[in-house]
Amino acid sequence: MNLAAAALAFVLSFGFLLAGVSRVGAFLIERRNPPVGAFAEVAGTRMHFVHVPAPARPALPPLVFIHGASGNLKDQMVPLRPFLEGKAEMLFVDRPGHGWSARGGQENATPSGQARTIAALMDRLAIGKAIIVGHSFGGAVTGALALERPDKVAGLVFLSAASHPWPGKKTSWYYPLAAHPLFGRIFSNTVALPAGLMRMPATIGCVFSPNAAPADYIRAGSIDLVLRPANFRYNAQDVEGLYDHVSAAAPRYGEIAVPVVVVSGDSDTVVYEEIHSLGLKRDIPGAELVWIGNLGHKPDYAAPEVVVAAIGRVAGAPAAEFGDLKALALAAERRLSGDDHGPYAACRDTKPAVPEGGDAGKG
Repeated sequence: MNLAAAALAFVLSFGFLLAGVSRVGAFLIERRNPPVGAFAEVAGTRMHFVHVPAPARPALPPLVFIHGASGNLKDQMVPLRPFLEGKAEMLFVDRPGHGWSARGGQENATPSGQARTIAALMDRLAIGKAIIVGHSFGGAVTGALALERPDKVAGLVFLSAASHPWPGKKTSWYYPLAAHPLFGRIFSNTVALPAGLMRMPATIGCVFSPNAAPADYIRAGSIDLVLRPANFRYNAQDVEGLYDHVSAAAPRYGEIAVPVVVVSGDSDTVVYEEIHSLGLKRDIPGAELVWIGNLGHKPDYAAPEVVVAAIGRVAGAPAAEFGDLKALALAAERRLSGDDHGPYAACRDTKPAVPEGGDAGKG
């Protein structure tokens, strides 16, 4: 009995220690990564965003960028804003429950709810129809925005998007644990932050694999904000609910009636590009697929010039101004062909077969 009591006391003490470490760690993470934008209360949610006003003579429609899981608005602002500065009005937004945005109501636990909240922010900022650029999980929100609020959408650019149901419905082991109503709070407030800090460099390496992650990616992108207990839990809830959302949304993609470009690589270690990117090309009328050999999950960093050209293509802008999309994609493929960072063999998952009739065609 004494041994059992001692073991219980040790477990509780260790748990309290981890909780203390997590609280201090979250405080230090916030000190290192303060808000970089403005705040607005919309649809019952305090949203954090960076709004770049329209230049005197914009070359593009307004652009709205929606980041993926575990990210924040810096994840696209850092690599893409320099290419687009002075050419368009831009909105970079922390999705509800990410970065410095509050979670808001339970409706914001779904891509559709997040899409409605982002559309409400666009309304607040008097942004009319915009080209929506969504990466990874942000691709699901991008598709939802086109379905929920087509009045706000001039075109779509999907980057390594998550958009369709995948075999087995499986996610990484810690997502269902962190999303659990009871055990998720315990896990997120004790283990997630210290373990996440130890694993983050390797995890980032695999997210970018086979391409190289920038040396300062974690610092410049404030990526460790996701390790704060509440944000870690919200991120897990998002990912755990994604399968059900895309299962319902995918049959409706045929309703999308704006220009669409899908940018994807054939070596994504995070999403099954054979299911998601090829599925978007198949299901959205007129969608163009840009398929780049040996590109991983991060075209916004590995091939930002291709992303900019894709935005220009959706806008109908002259190729002379934003680059020839096909030529830039081929050049990126040649440049990335020798990449094997991560290393890729240690990061990759078993891929499903390309659906019959799917053309890695690349457009």
